[in-house]
Amino acid sequence: MDMMRMVRGAAGAVLMLGAGAARAQGAAPVADSGDTAFIIIASALVLFMTLPGLALFYGGLVRSKNFLSVLMQCFAIAALVSVLWFAGGYSLAFATGTPWIGDLSMIGLHGLGAVRSGLTIPENVFALYQMMFAIITPALVIGAFPERVRFGWVMLFTAGWLLVVYIPAAHWIWGGGWMAARGVLDFAGGIVVHTTAGVSALVVAMMIGKRRGYPQTMIPPHSPAMTMIGAGMLWVGWFGFNGGSALAAGAAAGDALLATHLAASAAALAWALLERIKIGKATSVGLVTGAIAGLATVTPAAGYISPLGGIVCGVVGAGICFVAVLTIKQRWKVDDSLDVFAVHGVGGMAGSLLLAPLASVVFGGIGLAEGRTILDQLGAQAMGVGVTAIWSIVATVALAKLAGLFVPMRVDAEAEHDGLDLSSHGERAYEFD
Repeated sequence: MDMMRMVRGAAGAVLMLGAGAARAQGAAPVADSGDTAFIIIASALVLFMTLPGLALFYGGLVRSKNFLSVLMQCFAIAALVSVLWFAGGYSLAFATGTPWIGDLSMIGLHGLGAVRSGLTIPENVFALYQMMFAIITPALVIGAFPERVRFGWVMLFTAGWLLVVYIPAAHWIWGGGWMAARGVLDFAGGIVVHTTAGVSALVVAMMIGKRRGYPQTMIPPHSPAMTMIGAGMLWVGWFGFNGGSALAAGAAAGDALLATHLAASAAALAWALLERIKIGKATSVGLVTGAIAGLATVTPAAGYISPLGGIVCGVVGAGICFVAVLTIKQRWKVDDSLDVFAVHGVGGMAGSLLLAPLASVVFGGIGLAEGRTILDQLGAQAMGVGVTAIWSIVATVALAKLAGLFVPMRVDAEAEHDGLDLSSHGERAYEFD
């Protein structure tokens, strides 16, 4: 069986009776209008996660003199990735090709099928939906090194990272590649999105170094309220991210949405409780960080688990990510400024492993492949996470250095002091008379 169908359409797409009759007569398959509308809406929701959700979430966490630069980077990445996806990114990720990478048979989005094979939606809609995932993944990475990175370097690095890290990972699991053949499951991006982005973010944060004054001087967010608004947008957008990954409007999407929402809710409450125990009060930034941690953790498993599994992902994800944030900042002294690795990377990897037990019938999930035990699936998931993480590390180091040959990675001390809004873009986010 085509593993891509198992992974992203696990709940199965139900064709219209008319389409079924057409196939029985040897006619070309017909797209289901309901499923098509659902994925178009889901595509808009996933783009909404980046613009403006992630931009505001990240932007509120930096100092006001760098706010506009974060929005610029998110917006420019969306535009750059879209063009690259058109130029050949989609084809390399989802054309048949080899087990390691697709081919260029659909370069320029040429030759797309009337219906994506194995699904009930037009292939152009499928390509659009996947484009939104390709946009948000490198946008996540920039949260590890704001306030000190050159805009030109971000653009060069993003282009290379999309082609060398994200696209191969997407093909390995979602494009019917070698990981899919070995039974690795990733419903909506715990490995393809969060592991790649989180690991790469940590690597770049270590390479670029700390912000001036960190950690001796506290660098508070300039607008926690804006961060809460952005987080709310991310939560809403995640309905398209995880629900849409069923690739059909049916019970599978409903199951994914229930698990997703409950995971975010449980994680937000768990994080607030942990903060109350640790520092004596629950903060707004902590509450929304917990929700995002729960969402990242449930993402790889959402379509395979029960609502109770969603709660488990949320609570476990909040606890693991909370410890990771403290470890990275206080023990490792790494300035992963907006906790990309601790929240997205650790959450995505944890959820990918939790998938194995929680997807089994024993724990209320939809069940594993015939003949596969929980330990078998756990082994496959661990292999998928490990190989993807290692590849992300190696490729990110090489790409960061290569991009640095053309544009230095870090701004100079004066530009960092003045803020990237003014020094890099000649504008200010806020003008006060």
